[in-house]
Amino acid sequence: MPSALDFARSQQARFLDELKTLLRIPSISTLPEHAGDVRHAAVSLARELERIGLENVRVIETPGHPLVYGDWLHAQGKPTCLTYGHYDVQPPDPLDEWLTPPFEPTERNGNLYARGAVDDKGQMYMHLKALESLFQAHAGSLPINVRVLLEGEEEVGGEGIAGLVREHPEQLKADFALVSDSEMFAPGLPTLCVGLRGMVYTELEAVGARSDLHSGIFGGAAPNPFIALAQVIAALKDPQGHILIPGFYDKVAAPSADELKAWKSLPFDEEEYRVSGVGSRELYGEPGFSVQERTWVRPTMDVHGMPGGFIGAGAKTVIPAKATAKISFRLVPDQDPEEAFAQYKGYVESLTPKGIELRVRLIHSGDPIVVRTDNPYIKAATRAMQQVFGKETVFIRSGGSIPIVGDFERHLKIPTVMMGFGLPDDNLHAPNEKFHIANFHRGIESIILLFEELG
Repeated sequence: MPSALDFARSQQARFLDELKTLLRIPSISTLPEHAGDVRHAAVSLARELERIGLENVRVIETPGHPLVYGDWLHAQGKPTCLTYGHYDVQPPDPLDEWLTPPFEPTERNGNLYARGAVDDKGQMYMHLKALESLFQAHAGSLPINVRVLLEGEEEVGGEGIAGLVREHPEQLKADFALVSDSEMFAPGLPTLCVGLRGMVYTELEAVGARSDLHSGIFGGAAPNPFIALAQVIAALKDPQGHILIPGFYDKVAAPSADELKAWKSLPFDEEEYRVSGVGSRELYGEPGFSVQERTWVRPTMDVHGMPGGFIGAGAKTVIPAKATAKISFRLVPDQDPEEAFAQYKGYVESLTPKGIELRVRLIHSGDPIVVRTDNPYIKAATRAMQQVFGKETVFIRSGGSIPIVGDFERHLKIPTVMMGFGLPDDNLHAPNEKFHIANFHRGIESIILLFEELG
């Protein structure tokens, strides 16, 4: 019988074709018209879990999109891994910037282009294919115990899975979690993410008159909600990128000296990052901090959209009755999302312009997290990736947020191995999202080696 690695290598073409089939499902969780597609993806994954050999497979209903669960728990005396991934994706807009259709996976220059290719269908699917390879090589068994939990709401806050973890931790009992929803620091450099920023996502609505008004007749007397929002937003941050909310930085924990020293040794070209990664004329942010510090261990405030008023072609001289801004904050250890939102809400309300009513709503939030690197699961993952890539594995933090990682630590009391195989230029959440095909296969092999060592 071939080894699990040999089996995975012999099935590379099939594994990639199966991923393409999954990527063709437009499982866009934020758009109600795609609810059927999200469910289709969930049912398809449940069938795949059953096919490869997992037991107790079920689609778990939530108030939103469903969860998918399966397990295999017969490795007596061996650790249990809770593997997590999400099958929902971001909207593909703007469509005219895609070189090929977002839901027709296309191979180009060694990459697979499609919405969800790297975030997170491709990386989630590595777990399933590693498990299939292990089942094949071990005569229908696994070297360790495994629970698989997949969600369809990660891109819209993950309320369903958070409720399950919070209310029924006994159903997910494990020794550690495995998450592949992050990136490598550079091509060919095996990377484990050991820190994530938290998130507070809000909606700020400014209300003026009871209906839209003619700007010629009422301009100068009627309050303008867009101007009010602009004034409030401008008061949230200074030109250097420092957030002006009183008390906001009081609990920001600095990285250790060892972390800072390790980050300085990473292969990083700031000018290349500016040109290829950001694509702006200059970089922006708090002075005195490196790019890694500004994106990994400093909090941020960003505006994502301001719907309202007239945005069509031509002109319409209207003073809108209301306007909305989508505003989020990335948080770092030891900031608390609830406290940060309260600070923001109180400060914004103190800035309310004359004639305007401000309404502040919390959409979703998540805790910042730092994972200790001295546990046996991180050490085994370090060795597995080093064996596959032939280079020493590095530890980094990420500027992104994966709220479920904090939930795993808080409610299940387990560490998370964040073993990601994306690349910095994979365009997640943007047009022409891709996944480097070689990394898809290396990810499968790394997970195989991790499970076999732990077993």
